[in-house]
Amino acid sequence: MAPKAKADDTAYKQLKKDIAAGTIGSLYVFHGEESYLRDFYLGKMRQKLLPAGMEEFNLHTLTGKEFDVKKLQEMVDCLPMMSERTLIVVNDYDLYKGDKEGLIRVLSDLPEYVCLVFVYDLIEYKADARTKLAGLLKGRGSVVPFNRQGQNDLVDWISRRFRALDHDIGTEDAKYLMFLCGDLMNGLISEIGKIGAYAKGHRVTRADIDAVATPQLDAVVFQMTDAIAAGNFDRAASVLGDLFHMQEAPIKLLAVLGKQIRQLYSARLALEHRKGTAYLMEQWGMRNSYPAEKLMNAARKFSLAWCRRAVIRCGEVDLAMKSTGADGEELLIGLLMELDMPARDR
Repeated sequence: MAPKAKADDTAYKQLKKDIAAGTIGSLYVFHGEESYLRDFYLGKMRQKLLPAGMEEFNLHTLTGKEFDVKKLQEMVDCLPMMSERTLIVVNDYDLYKGDKEGLIRVLSDLPEYVCLVFVYDLIEYKADARTKLAGLLKGRGSVVPFNRQGQNDLVDWISRRFRALDHDIGTEDAKYLMFLCGDLMNGLISEIGKIGAYAKGHRVTRADIDAVATPQLDAVVFQMTDAIAAGNFDRAASVLGDLFHMQEAPIKLLAVLGKQIRQLYSARLALEHRKGTAYLMEQWGMRNSYPAEKLMNAARKFSLAWCRRAVIRCGEVDLAMKSTGADGEELLIGLLMELDMPARDR
């Protein structure tokens, strides 16, 4: 597997500088997975551009469903009232569909008082670099991707959020929280609130996190892999039973388990070639070192042959689920028993 390319955050950094300096431009496209940051900086722009109490007259919004170039032009032509700028926010309109020529005419002649932001939330941003529109956006505007944050930035942010709640959290526990609940800020913010309200001491503990945090599916399935590595079949079977009780689809569970088994195989190969956690993180595009370290530790307990066979069996069971009428839960239970038996004999 080829390492994932590092996301370009040049436009994101420039946006932060422009907001801080009060030099906000006229045209932006906001997209990316990290909606918390997108909404946060859109709010900062609103505060900078629009005087308090005058938003009703200077903030204009349009959805993709109701968008047409004429409506946009009318908003652009609205002069600011008791403000130097107006802010126009267009939500979920695909710039590369519809009346591109009409849109280019509007965007090519934006007044200095206008700040126009196209926000991609429910739809994916797919630029067509060959078009005149792409060239215009690059030359006159800024396309800002709000990417998932790196481990260190996210750990710092988690720490700040807990401090705001009069709590403290260690680096390793912050990484554990990211592993358990995911690394998107929108999801983490509610979990931090729950943990902060529950924790009795100033220092948030692993027990506090486990008591109230809602784990994502990957983290729960990882408990099975952990239990297999520890030779604890009863625990692995218990986790699988809990997932069935939660009515998670067997094909979905197998997809997550299969990915983790492939990661375990990669970790075993890394050990064979004297490579470490950083190599595994690069190969799988991991932002958090916690699961990578767990995989490397687990891989030491398995042979390369076991890992290879486990990957093959996951693929065979996946095919059986999709191409036969066999019961998915029974297939998963059988796979778990197969994975555990050689593990106990290793």
